[in-house]
Amino acid sequence: MAILLSFDIDGTLELGDPPGGVTIEMVKRAHSRGFLVGSCSDRPLSSQRAIWERIGITPHFVASKHQLGKVREEVVADAYYHMGDRDTDFQAAEEHEFGFWWADEAAEEPWLILQNEQ
Repeated sequence: MAILLSFDIDGTLELGDPPGGVTIEMVKRAHSRGFLVGSCSDRPLSSQRAIWERIGITPHFVASKHQLGKVREEVVADAYYHMGDRDTDFQAAEEHEFGFWWADEAAEEPWLILQNEQ
């Protein structure tokens, strides 16, 4: 089962501004376990790509937050999840039928439970 994980950056990832509770190690662990990982953020796409390059992961997608629907159209998965720290993250996820975790929930790595249920 392919599970897509979309990470907001600021307020969600530890390298965001402000930093969030989702560590780079968590993202790397998800990637190494076969999750489809990428980012949907308010940051420019070039900035998002630079972050992925810096942490040594080739993302499956990079998009603006309002483009979650486009991600869903272009990346085939069995389940789609977005995580973030603001109401706009929640609204974008809801609008495009993504599951959603608040940043503090995401820091608990809830996707690992999904993988164990397969």
